[in-house]
This record gives sequence, structure tokens and C-alpha cells, in this order.
Amino acid sequence: EVQLVESGGGLVQPGGSLRLSCVASGFSVTSYYMSWVRQAPGKGLEWVSTISAGGTISSYADSVKGRFTISRDNAKNSLYLQMNSLKPEDTAVYYCAKTRSGTGRGQGTQVIVSS
Repeated sequence: EVQLVESGGGLVQPGGSLRLSCVASGFSVTSYYMSWVRQAPGKGLEWVSTISAGGTISSYADSVKGRFTISRDNAKNSLYLQMNSLKPEDTAVYYCAKTRSGTGRGQGTQVIVSS
């Protein structure tokens, strides 16, 4: 069974940091560009970041550029998102996915940025 499982979310104060993790099973991430997407309360899915299969190329939404860093460990079949300088508007459920549109995403991990 193809599955993506996200973890690492939580409640953090503005300006704080979190590191999200995503572990894949049932397929090898080695062959895929992988992405993080998010969904804020009452809003649609928003693309956050994408990383190439080899990990050498990454891209970011303007809203997170300079604050978030995407990475991967193909040996561990895993994807990561380091989030720094968090803002209340970063509050959302975060998903890892095979595409920028969120295809095949997992169940998500909740991030709440609030004082």
C-alpha cells in the first residue's frame, strides 16, 4: 500500500520553529520530485515547496521563501520541512505529496502558530 505519513506538527509561538517529517512506504521516493502543501482553516490547498528527486533543486512559495527549507533523505525514504520564523498565517495542516497539487498526500500534520 502506497502511504505517506507526516509528523512533527504542533503549537508554536510566532517566531518559533518546527521540523516536519514525512515517511513514505509502498514506493520509493527516489524517483520522484516531492512536495509539501498546506491547507489553512477554511481555505484550499496551497503549494509550499518542491524538491527534485536528487535533492539538488528546490523551489518555494513566495509566502515561505527564506523561512522554510525542504530536504530529503532518499535512503530513509523521507522528506522534511524545516520551518523557521513562523507566523500566524502559517497555521495549517501540512501534507507531503507526490505533486504540487497534493496528489497522494498523507493524512497531514497540524501546525498552529499562536501566542
